[in-house]
Amino acid sequence: MNIRGFFQDFNPSKFLIYACLLLFSLLLSLRLDGVIQWSYWAVFTPVWLWKLMVIIGASVGTGVWAHNPQYRAEGETCVEFKAMLIAVGIHLLLLMFEVLVCDRIERGMYVWLLVFMPLFFVSPVSVAACVWGFRHDRSLELEILCSVNILQFIFIALRLDNIINWPWLVVCVPLWILMSFLCLVVLYYIVWSVLFLRSMEVIAEQRRTHITMAISWMTIVVPLLTFEILLVHKLDGHNNFSYVPVFVPLWVSLLTLMGTTFGQKGCNHWWFGIRKDFCHFLLELFPFLREYGNISYDLHHEDSDVSEEIPAPEPPKIAPMFRKQTGVVITQSPGKYFVPPPKLCIDMPD
Repeated sequence: MNIRGFFQDFNPSKFLIYACLLLFSLLLSLRLDGVIQWSYWAVFTPVWLWKLMVIIGASVGTGVWAHNPQYRAEGETCVEFKAMLIAVGIHLLLLMFEVLVCDRIERGMYVWLLVFMPLFFVSPVSVAACVWGFRHDRSLELEILCSVNILQFIFIALRLDNIINWPWLVVCVPLWILMSFLCLVVLYYIVWSVLFLRSMEVIAEQRRTHITMAISWMTIVVPLLTFEILLVHKLDGHNNFSYVPVFVPLWVSLLTLMGTTFGQKGCNHWWFGIRKDFCHFLLELFPFLREYGNISYDLHHEDSDVSEEIPAPEPPKIAPMFRKQTGVVITQSPGKYFVPPPKLCIDMPD
């Protein structure tokens, strides 16, 4: 295993998001089951940490941008900086929604439609961000997720305010449509993986990549769909499970997403103003890590020790050839023989 290759494509932004969501879902399930009696402001601590890192990272990146005008002419620097500003704007709207949710749960002074107003604003902003991202070849997963769920946000707000009395299975119809599309993506990767396994013309690296993608998508989508079905049945009163078993499939999906961050690129270099890959920045900040980053491990078979004791045969040596005129020695590689060029004779004219 090559540690350098394992970490050089690491995406710290997504890892932070998935880790915070995992910890938040764990605290929320314990709070809903009554195992802990914390305030919801404390339960949302991982979410506050996520948003705090976004605000600090964007502030430092903006300061570096403002104090170093020469950086603005480097490649796609302007595009990355604008992408960071778009992400910060969407995160601030999400932060406003999360603050209103906590306040509504603790005090209950206003309707849920008012709580969901930031999400109603973030959806059209996310649509515009997706259009901009497609034009500039940017990866915008959070923006796509917010833009396609606008109808789901409206249904949930209306159901919580009892304006509609549909069962939660019907309320989540937009979610089932989205999950159906994700299931088609999983089926697509599975079919292509089977075809690549049966094909002899595909190199091993491509075959391994498609199999990894298929397994990753299965481990993400199937547990996520299981969590949503269990949660809907729990809210409709069709099962008596506690919330911890309901949230277990979600934790499996989040752990898988955390693992996929070690093979993804696309992290914006302007967060915290580092202007380089996170791995390179970390190695410059902690030089002692370079010793471990340059180590690669090779797993041998049981007979590897025996094979190491047997010395490898030396290649046959070919005697050098001498040229009398210059005295230069010309050596030949083993197994190859090249005819020396003929002498070039130039007669002097009379």
